[in-house]
Amino acid sequence: MIVVLRHGCAPSSVMQVTERLQELGYEVRPIIGVEKTVVAAVGGDEHRNVDIVEQFRSYQDVEDVILITRSYKYTALETHPERTKIDLGDGVVVGGREVVMMAGPCTVESEEQTFCTADVVARAGATVLRGGAFKPSTSPYSFQGLGVEGLRILRAAADQYGLKVVTEVMDPRKVEIVSEYADVLQVGTRNMQNYDLLKEVGLSRRAILLKRGMSAKYEELLLAAEYIATAGNERVMLCERGIRTFETYTRNTLDIGAVPVLKSLSHLPVVVDPSQGTGRRDLVEPLSLAAVAAGADALIIEVHPNPDQAIKDGPQSLTFDGFNQMVPRIARVADAVGRPMGTPAGT
Repeated sequence: MIVVLRHGCAPSSVMQVTERLQELGYEVRPIIGVEKTVVAAVGGDEHRNVDIVEQFRSYQDVEDVILITRSYKYTALETHPERTKIDLGDGVVVGGREVVMMAGPCTVESEEQTFCTADVVARAGATVLRGGAFKPSTSPYSFQGLGVEGLRILRAAADQYGLKVVTEVMDPRKVEIVSEYADVLQVGTRNMQNYDLLKEVGLSRRAILLKRGMSAKYEELLLAAEYIATAGNERVMLCERGIRTFETYTRNTLDIGAVPVLKSLSHLPVVVDPSQGTGRRDLVEPLSLAAVAAGADALIIEVHPNPDQAIKDGPQSLTFDGFNQMVPRIARVADAVGRPMGTPAGT
């Protein structure tokens, strides 16, 4: 249930509605917006309590009472009067007017590789440095990442070039240590339904980049985000990174339609990963352009000094020249839909 209060209502009215909902056994969360104030209530069976709905509609400062039939509540668009904007600091806001560029190597391989990549992507227009310190691999014999040393390298490179850091966390026990170095915690596609991890990152105060599972429906992605939100952290970005289909030409099938669909269902920002989404370097640019045109709030791109010698995911990583040539074209598409590109804090 969502109780919408009139513009400019007194704090006492919000308290009255909140206390009454709590008396009725609901979990309650007031959301104060610029134009509207709403009180989201979860846990009751609204359809069997029509008299309760009518009761709230009779309150002087209540404008409307909306019943939610979807299984996700806090991440639903109806619960939030304004779209969520996630401020990472230094003017980097995901979900605002600007399109945010996140870029960097799939895997942190060395200090030299990470620093030179950070330099290039920052100069080109990225504001967030991506890179994996802990890497999920299908084979236990594949490279698993540099761990904490990789986190240290990422943080140092980002600080030197005025960037924020997004990196993956795979284990609930490592959320605290990864949070010491990262501005955004990435929950990867294989962990989208790792509920213990979702609850743990929900207890953190870092922004979360939640990647869609390779076979996940939109509702399942939103329910995964709901786990994070109900744990207390609503700073969640939804990431479309391609789904597994019968097609074998590409590594995954990037679902561009996910961008407008998710925006019609949720107030959370939407990020697109065309690198993982295709597995092909030559398709990263056209699908990045399409994602921005469709309304993506950010892109997350893999870039490497020498992709042909990359430890992981070389075929989908852009060269420095490729990234430098692509960003101005993305900026033109962003400008065409009324959204400028973000600028690195260090520039």
